[in-house]
Amino acid sequence: MKYFAFSLLVLLLNCGLSSTENPIEKVKPTIAEAIDTGGQSSAPPIRNPQSAIRNLIPDGWTEITALDPTIQLDLRYATANNFVKEKMYDCGRCFYRTAVAKALVNAHKTLQKQGYGGLKMYDCYRPRPIQWKLWKKVPDPRYVADPRKGSMHNRGMAADLTIVDKNGKELDMGTDFDFFGEEAYHAYAKLPKQVLANRQLLLKTMADVGMKHTTTEWWHYSYRKGKFELADWVWDCD
Repeated sequence: MKYFAFSLLVLLLNCGLSSTENPIEKVKPTIAEAIDTGGQSSAPPIRNPQSAIRNLIPDGWTEITALDPTIQLDLRYATANNFVKEKMYDCGRCFYRTAVAKALVNAHKTLQKQGYGGLKMYDCYRPRPIQWKLWKKVPDPRYVADPRKGSMHNRGMAADLTIVDKNGKELDMGTDFDFFGEEAYHAYAKLPKQVLANRQLLLKTMADVGMKHTTTEWWHYSYRKGKFELADWVWDCD
């Protein structure tokens, strides 16, 4: 009887019950297997925590198109179509301090009620690291703010913008964005009456929501109902 019991035990062991492998480990996919199969594993995806952090928008900031997607974007520093002829942003996204974003949306809606298409943005919040890039290209405070002092753009308080008609076409403002000459000055009067009227429309619309003009740039307005600190954070690209 003892010999029979011993033989039965040996048989059971040979059937695999003595295996040191964990049966759970035999079906658990590895990271390498998930990559090799193109991510088709049933295991939950492994996310990069640093990427998740970069995707966070700091408190007090708003992407303007989240408030109103009908606002047009022509973010020149996300392309080479700008005065330094070089792409400065990895991608074009338009952020502001929340109070500023709301003011701009109010201006946009006011224009729409008057039969226009609303606002088109050329530049919005500009991270100070980008300000340094511009400064290295053009270290001249007449054209680029010294990043050590920073600008209203670096605070999320400045808007470079224009008005579009109901068909999305820009109103004639006499010069292009970032034209550095007296023709871009608000005081310059040697322009067609319609151009002067368009500039006056933009100026009044912005003033009504607390945005003050810059004398030498018809497109540049800054929020004057509050004060915010300089910011360095850079948005992530989708």
